[in-house]
Amino acid sequence: VAASQDMQFGDAATSVAANPDATTVSIEDPGETPKHQTGPLRGSGREEDDELLGNDDSDKTELLAGQKKSSPFWTFEYYQTFFDVDTYQVFDRIKGSLLPIPGKNFVRLYIRSNPDLYGPFWICATLVFAIAISGNLSNFLIHLGEKTYHYVPEFRKVSIAATIIYAYAWLVPLALWGFLMWRNSKVMNIVSYSFLEIVCVYGYSLFIYIPTAILWIIPQKAVRWILVMIALGISGSVLAMTFWPAVREDNRRVALATIMTIVLLHMLLSVGCLAYFFDAPEMDHLPTTTAIPNQTVAAAKSS
Repeated sequence: VAASQDMQFGDAATSVAANPDATTVSIEDPGETPKHQTGPLRGSGREEDDELLGNDDSDKTELLAGQKKSSPFWTFEYYQTFFDVDTYQVFDRIKGSLLPIPGKNFVRLYIRSNPDLYGPFWICATLVFAIAISGNLSNFLIHLGEKTYHYVPEFRKVSIAATIIYAYAWLVPLALWGFLMWRNSKVMNIVSYSFLEIVCVYGYSLFIYIPTAILWIIPQKAVRWILVMIALGISGSVLAMTFWPAVREDNRRVALATIMTIVLLHMLLSVGCLAYFFDAPEMDHLPTTTAIPNQTVAAAKSS
């Protein structure tokens, strides 16, 4: 038996020597510990850098995402891919826009795998109606109890809010995308974003203004300004931390000016909406609107 086993081991050794690429199975003593491990170990810090900069798996995911969107732009299937997102992804991105994590890139963490227009579109639509309805209710509560006040719903606020919100959510990302493309042609940057990703970031960053607009009903200017500063700090930090990696390799002045412009435009939107829809003086409660017709009728009877 021992001789046959030696012959079998000898044949196996000869087979391995003849074919080095062959797969072999080794049986070890359970009490023995492995002497070494094959394959390099990767540090968590390097994985964090790859996640932020998109050097590894995120680039493969981006490539695969681009391959899926290969339909011609004039077909329905091409635009259908922009709305192919589930509820979990939308809620996860909303949560990420409300709780920005320092050192984490919002695009790489939430958007890059599947950028969508579903969330930004409905966030903007909800924000439009929240601002318009809250503005009307705020005006009603401010003048509640005045005998000369007659409430008239201002439906024009809906169209004005829609124009402002959707213009900001599309035109500003378009201008920013063009600027980043221009700077990328001059400076070799690490991070680059597509137009759809920028629109997605801006859309989700506006979600914080929906509950803020509802709370703007409170007829206290101090409370309103505190709320707008909180919302501006949260959404502005999302934008700043997302687009800083795209410009940090550029000239220092250009990088800082770009981030400051992004934050200032965001501030202009929030402060402008608060000042126009909630703090603007209303003229429809003046008694002259009903006094003039009565005087005209009285003058006609006396003549």
